[in-house]
Amino acid sequence: MKFVDLFCGGGLGGRGAVRAGATPILAVDAWNLATETYKANFPDAEVICSPIEELNPSKLAKRFKPDILLTSPECTSHSLARGARPVLEKSRETAIGIIPWLKAMNPNWLIVENVKRMKNWSRHNELVKTIEVQKYTVSDLYLNAADFGAPQSRKRMFLVCDKYGSTITEEDLLTGNRPFKSARDILDKKGSYKSTPLDKKGRAQPTLERAERAIAALGKNVPFLIVYYSSDYAGGWQSLDVPLRTITTVDRFGLVTWSKGKPYLRMLQPTELIKAMGAGSSARHKAHTLPIGNRRDKVKLCGNGVCTPVMEAIFKKIKQIEKSRKIKAA
Repeated sequence: MKFVDLFCGGGLGGRGAVRAGATPILAVDAWNLATETYKANFPDAEVICSPIEELNPSKLAKRFKPDILLTSPECTSHSLARGARPVLEKSRETAIGIIPWLKAMNPNWLIVENVKRMKNWSRHNELVKTIEVQKYTVSDLYLNAADFGAPQSRKRMFLVCDKYGSTITEEDLLTGNRPFKSARDILDKKGSYKSTPLDKKGRAQPTLERAERAIAALGKNVPFLIVYYSSDYAGGWQSLDVPLRTITTVDRFGLVTWSKGKPYLRMLQPTELIKAMGAGSSARHKAHTLPIGNRRDKVKLCGNGVCTPVMEAIFKKIKQIEKSRKIKAA
């Protein structure tokens, strides 16, 4: 299976597709650090740094014939993570921008990934109907990466669209044994990163208050995570024994550990966040190359990404359907 990857980011979703046996032939993203990271991971793919609306999909379709069009339109203006910032309709409409590519490349499958709140967008139904007009059957799914073996609770909408009429359910994808993974599984085991005393001079009062609530619930000498930019009323902290809460494009997780009864704090590192995206090494596939750029850029690339195990499951199911189709045709 060959795929074109629009809004490809650093290729975390693409890594899942490759693990399922697919091959990226073209990837597009408007951020140069994203495309540089993608190229580092998939050197055989052609990678273009450009907004998709500035490219001619009909011209590109003469060179690239994908079986699957994989898309992750910009989600900022659909997401709760944008906070009080004003909604940018232009950002939302990048989803509609995939339609000319769908028409030009005419793949057997289209995948659209975005945050759940995209369903509340006034043009969501228009997008689905426009895809259906192109003769695709749309499976509208809501999937949590933690259910697929990722050590992160990351809930996303997926439109999986087949030109030949098959549908896919969440139950179809959740097959086989998927080991439960928690935030504890992503932590550096070598002690490579320096922590500082939680009560050091100048520490922000809200940080101390988050830690106090966690210690009150867990007791002393139990490590935990402080969660910044919290909007879910969970007290601004989480246990290490559950999946990491959703990674965003900003640094939001501080690890509290203990030494001689005294708490210490450090932020989670990009090497740990990329594990939480499910893109670590496996017996058959190399680990995803760490995103390119400074620390802030690397965090952003993880926060913008698609969890690898979810995309792997989707591509494996598509592969199964295509194989069955060929057997029936024979």
